[in-house]
Amino acid sequence: MPLGAVKVGLFAAAGAGGAGGPAGYFGGGYQGGYVTTVDRFLFSNDSRSTLGTGLSVARQRLAGMASPDAGYFGGGYGSSGSVATVDRFLFSDDSRTTLGTGLSAARFTLAGMASSTAGYFGGGQEAAKVATVDRFLFSDDSRSTLGTGLSTARANLAGMASPDAGYFGGGNNGGIASTVDRFLFSDDSRSTLGTGLSGGRYYLAGMASSTAGYFGGGYDTSNIRVATVDRFLFSDDSRSTLGTGLSGDRYRLAGMASSTAGYFGGGNESGGTVATVDRFLFSDDSRTTLGTGLSGARYFMAGMANTGA
Repeated sequence: MPLGAVKVGLFAAAGAGGAGGPAGYFGGGYQGGYVTTVDRFLFSNDSRSTLGTGLSVARQRLAGMASPDAGYFGGGYGSSGSVATVDRFLFSDDSRTTLGTGLSAARFTLAGMASSTAGYFGGGQEAAKVATVDRFLFSDDSRSTLGTGLSTARANLAGMASPDAGYFGGGNNGGIASTVDRFLFSDDSRSTLGTGLSGGRYYLAGMASSTAGYFGGGYDTSNIRVATVDRFLFSDDSRSTLGTGLSGDRYRLAGMASSTAGYFGGGNESGGTVATVDRFLFSDDSRTTLGTGLSGARYFMAGMANTGA
């Protein structure tokens, strides 16, 4: 068990790819108050369950990422202020541990993404907005902080990753950014894409297939909610914008993905907070909205997933 973690058990039996099979998770957020809720969507049929134990600390504005074996929710803001906590959920039985070492500093409105061997939490708000990128090695959950962080300090950004590189997009720090920073997993070097998002925005979400990454929703430079979904093809990092976006203009949402489809869940629309989960099929980028959404309408949560890979 890594780094002095404390384990909380959930289920005794596990199926192929985890406790019942590959699944995606939406954790934390704000629902009339800070919550510890973790909703689990089984990818085989999109059915939803809510874990018997959730996060170790009720919080919003956190971030998520995952290894092939476990998912991680890091940072956020709760009743006692910002936290450095990183909770780890083992996919084989959905049991939770809390890492003995968390983020390098307590912060919120950060973003997460991961390779097959390490996960990264980038940006966010400490006393001020930061460019920090913390890296967690999955073999022992040890943490290091990259010598170079984001190209600019910013918060309220989003993350997603290809098999070879991770991307942090959008966010704000005084202005509203369209910037997309790319971290090559082989050496953690950073480059900034020549073309970024189709427009500056923050409070957006990210998710990815093996061939393309998606940034969806958010607030734009006029502080207007958008339904925009930008798609970045990993073979050349070219950007296109989907003809159909989210099912509604939405911000403060979260994203996660299976090997065949990506999901954007929760957030705020003009009518208030929603439990909506939109599903984008990677084969043709068509969108459906799940018949059942989150267990409750909430925003400022985080997503991560077990693809069964």
